[in-house]
Amino acid sequence: MKRTLHYSTFPTPAGAFSLAVDADGAVAASAFGDRAALQARAPDATLVESAAATAVARGAVQAWFKGRAKDFPVALAPVGTPFQQRVWTALRTIPFGQTRSYGELARALKSSARAVGRANATNPITLLVPCHRVIGADGSLTGYAFGEATKRRLLEFEAA
Repeated sequence: MKRTLHYSTFPTPAGAFSLAVDADGAVAASAFGDRAALQARAPDATLVESAAATAVARGAVQAWFKGRAKDFPVALAPVGTPFQQRVWTALRTIPFGQTRSYGELARALKSSARAVGRANATNPITLLVPCHRVIGADGSLTGYAFGEATKRRLLEFEAA
């Protein structure tokens, strides 16, 4: 049985952004792009458009882009394996304006950089779970689902 998520799409300085919340208002998925991009992050969900249901989460993202917040004080409800959940929790500990390499995260989680990279790639809640803050060991902007240009824009925004 598919879960129902309420979603909205709105403009940000990094392009259109879509997010979906569950019945409790917790963010379950997000994506740069439209409904189709969001559906790819939550393939098991039925998406129902609702600006009212997403108002709190949308406000948090807008405040972040306006420089009024450095994190997202909203509940999150990502669906994943226990290992993915560990990686996504670790991503949320990377401070605004900083980056970590896949290897650094792997060492902290006592895992491999490849496993961390795979879990990072499957993060259903981009931006709010800051997978854009993970870079290659050589500083390269590798592995962002929404493209290197978007990743660069987000990291430059945080550095400003």
